[in-house]
Amino acid sequence: MLAKFMRSGLVWLGLTLVVVILDQWTKVWAVSALSGGRIIEVMPHFDFRLAYNYGAAFSFLADAGGWQRYFLAGIAVAISLWIIYELARSKASQKWHGFAYAMILSGAIGNVYDRVTLGYVVDFIDWYWEKSGYHWPAFNIADSAIFIGAVMLIIDALFFHKKREAQKQQAEA
Repeated sequence: MLAKFMRSGLVWLGLTLVVVILDQWTKVWAVSALSGGRIIEVMPHFDFRLAYNYGAAFSFLADAGGWQRYFLAGIAVAISLWIIYELARSKASQKWHGFAYAMILSGAIGNVYDRVTLGYVVDFIDWYWEKSGYHWPAFNIADSAIFIGAVMLIIDALFFHKKREAQKQQAEA
């Protein structure tokens, strides 16, 4: 049973767990260190600044009245279940997909946990361009993980999917 698990893509759940723990730990740190409007300047154009996101990406639906909390959590849970299904039917050796799915899953879990337990998502990473006053919307480790995983899947779809399909057809011939 353990050997079958180790050969399946479910082995990537280990990475998911590590990223979820890192995400939650950094959010606890952010709430503790940045409360009361405290800002930590990391370098020019990059600060740690606490923000609470009641909506989705870029605070979309943040002022929708509360229903979005459950709606967004439901979407994230559905996506998470689909990713776990995909991991279960894949092989551990499919490193690109395994890593990408693990990153997306960890981000979804980290943000759903916040949304369900707190009613909002804790964000604290702030990139900005001082001269223009432009701030990229604050984000967190979970958001970064989702972004990395999504970019990996897009790269795969654009550049490697046809090659993999051709190899699969050769193997079947």
